[in-house]
Amino acid sequence: MRSAPSFRAAKPAHILLVDDNANGVIARRTVLEEFGYGVTSASSGREALELVDRHEFDLIVTDYRMPGMDGVALIGALRARDFQNPIILLSGFLNHLGLTEQTTRADLLIQKSANETDQLVRAVKRLLAMPKKPPAPQGPHQPKKSRATKA
Repeated sequence: MRSAPSFRAAKPAHILLVDDNANGVIARRTVLEEFGYGVTSASSGREALELVDRHEFDLIVTDYRMPGMDGVALIGALRARDFQNPIILLSGFLNHLGLTEQTTRADLLIQKSANETDQLVRAVKRLLAMPKKPPAPQGPHQPKKSRATKA
């Protein structure tokens, strides 16, 4: 008899959840923590950027629709800061807006639905198991960008 695959974190990873909907954060945090991940949350894109400046995150999960700075703008700001780790974009509007990994610069898009948390856990495990992306090439006269260190 084959055993079911374990979605438990092989190694503790630190995940940043970004969503202005407190109930969404609580639901996702609860599930991810049950699988052994460390979770920090932010209620806005601006707060997320402040946290990324002070802490190192292995993966970021962000909602698309938030006031002030939507998830795509947040991803753009993170990539401009040379954040190389995986980013997942969640939205109930993926199909309507025509969002893709290429247009958003996210590593994965997940449609909000009844089975969203199952998809999220599988996606997190898979993305964290993938080899890290190499850093973007730097020109000979450009200082190397460093990632934020753990506080």
